[in-house]
Amino acid sequence: MAATAAMAAELRRMVDESTETTYDDELILAIIAKYPLIDALGTDPIEYDYTTEPPTASEVDNWIPTYDLHAAASQIWDEKAGAVSDEFDFSADGGKYTRSQKEEMYMNKSRWHASRKSPKAFKIWVSPRLDIEEENNA
Repeated sequence: MAATAAMAAELRRMVDESTETTYDDELILAIIAKYPLIDALGTDPIEYDYTTEPPTASEVDNWIPTYDLHAAASQIWDEKAGAVSDEFDFSADGGKYTRSQKEEMYMNKSRWHASRKSPKAFKIWVSPRLDIEEENNA
């Protein structure tokens, strides 16, 4: 399953992109899909890398689509900052124009969302500890 339209709408609000001029829905959904999370039941998202066998239907169906929207928002704010990075401050006709503030604000937004990303989690399988003698003989 993929990201939903509701997730795309929420991400649009997070990055102040109310129109599809720069980021259309297909691109927004693709960015969201880059940040899957372990779902509420502890199921890992399936990541198929084309070098192994494809996942079975039961493996795919068990994961509840869960994505890190803050990570996606941080990426978009980074992209927006890069788009305005060439703007500079200048003075003309008695006025002072500080256009570099836009990049600084975008980077602040990116850092804000990056600080709220979900921690990367993984499962640890603990096996019983070997006795000292077994460790020495191994």
